[in-house]
Amino acid sequence: MLVEHPGPWARSVAESALPESLADLVRRAEELGVRVQLIRRPGERRSRRANPVAGTASEATAGDAGKPFHVLVAYAVGDRPWLAEGRFADLRDLDLRSLVHGVVPESCILRDEPVFLVCTHAKRNACCARIGLPLARALGAELPGLVWETSHVGGDRYAANLVCLPHGLYYGSMSQAAAIAAASAYRRGEVVLDRFRGRAGIPEPLQAAEHFVRSLTGELSVGGVAVESSRPDGDATEIVVSSGGARYRVVVERTVFTPPCGTACAETITTYRLASLDRLDPDQYALAFSSSGSGEHHG
Repeated sequence: MLVEHPGPWARSVAESALPESLADLVRRAEELGVRVQLIRRPGERRSRRANPVAGTASEATAGDAGKPFHVLVAYAVGDRPWLAEGRFADLRDLDLRSLVHGVVPESCILRDEPVFLVCTHAKRNACCARIGLPLARALGAELPGLVWETSHVGGDRYAANLVCLPHGLYYGSMSQAAAIAAASAYRRGEVVLDRFRGRAGIPEPLQAAEHFVRSLTGELSVGGVAVESSRPDGDATEIVVSSGGARYRVVVERTVFTPPCGTACAETITTYRLASLDRLDPDQYALAFSSSGSGEHHG
């Protein structure tokens, strides 16, 4: 769920000075497992002084300066993701339970155009603002109306981060040229493997397996690769991935490393090493699929 709120943004969405009804919506969303992002148009950050009544009862049922709240909702699970938007004088009218179940809330309208988010959340990491702000402005000039600055999306060490909705594709360490290329590819229904971090809503080992299969096959269409089954085994995960009418058994192993970006971002990073990748013939696939019955399965 994306809610337009020009700021200021605290370290977390829940800690920000929000109108009362928006703060209540954030609480309800988090209880239901809905991720909430604050968004604003590139360059529209507002200081606390310019928004002195944020979070007060005077804004209990209306957006800033009496305007309705602008909300976008996205569902990235499965092969038919969607993006919708609505404007609300009273945020209690937004049916969050429909969103949880993958149903477009009645008060929202489906969008045909994608949305691109660039993290510019300085309170989380200065690099997100230092690198993300000029990127958001450049991308916004290239794709008017489709680009938003957003609060923390995860992976500050990969600033600048770009998220493509509704599929929830993540890119990291983006230059302006790379961001424009990735956004243009997404509008064509494709991914760019360079700087591609993965897709939201899918466990990390499975994201890694999809990436390795794409690298092997050259498959770039957004829906051209899908996980059919997976079976964890300690730090390793065995995954069956389909692509282009073929199936592959992928084994990835969890590993960690420390990023070389200084003390501001020094943390342990989980990544995945390719242990094996083999194409399955039909008989091998039947065996692999039946033997993974106790593992996770993904449609």
